Amino acid sequence: MQPMEEIYRDYATVVYKYLISLTHDSDMAEELTQETFYQAIRSSDRYDESCKMTTWLCSIAKNVLITYRRKHPVTEDISDQEISTSSAESEALDSLHRVELLKKIHLLEDPYKEVLYLRVFGELSFKEIGEVLGKNENWARVTFYRGKEKLGREIKSNE
Repeated sequence: MQPMEEIYRDYATVVYKYLISLTHDSDMAEELTQETFYQAIRSSDRYDESCKMTTWLCSIAKNVLITYRRKHPVTEDISDQEISTSSAESEALDSLHRVELLKKIHLLEDPYKEVLYLRVFGELSFKEIGEVLGKNENWARVTFYRGKEKLGREIKSNE
């Protein structure tokens, strides 16, 4: 395994971006990124290289976030925040009724339409979406992100 300084230099930005996508709070994401690498140092002997370094670090980051949320519960309902992964998706779900949202998604071209249906309404993980569509998890993530962006632009243009 690389020295932890190298790992931090190579992957801190990826972990930070992952956490900011989950928290939508740059200060919290920065704090949790530091905690993630602290936990990675503590558990470095358990990394067996069976997965990518980014996968391992993001898994630790997700657990760090879960622990943080348990210790610092939010008074508002965060269930929708955990399901949605961007402001475009949140805006869409908040500003349109479910039927209107389905109409907007239906206007998107494939594969964006299919990926959005599976993720938002089927609540499938990116890995499951990749398996269903015969692609990989990363393809599903990228396609979902691009579809959300297209959907967000469509909603904003109709406001």
